[in-house]
Amino acid sequence: MSEGELVVWSAAGPVARVGAEYFGGLGEQWATVWKGGVAVLGPLHLPEGEPFPAEGSPISRALRRLGVVAGAGEDEFTAVGLGRHRATEDWLH
Repeated sequence: MSEGELVVWSAAGPVARVGAEYFGGLGEQWATVWKGGVAVLGPLHLPEGEPFPAEGSPISRALRRLGVVAGAGEDEFTAVGLGRHRATEDWLH
């Protein structure tokens, strides 16, 4: 899906594009959130080997912006079950 489609969809409410690629515990993440046709977060990118910033990973920050609340001992990425898969395309299954 294109960025233009996400911008249009965001007129009805916040929309996020997130992605991750991990193998053997190493990888990268990226995320952007749009609301009302405007990017309100990002684009964020965390390259391989970089530690998560204090405010969280790009995906967790995007999910938080969408209203996801993590429980004790987990982040938003884990709370919605994305940690079960290592690649973005696997989230669709």
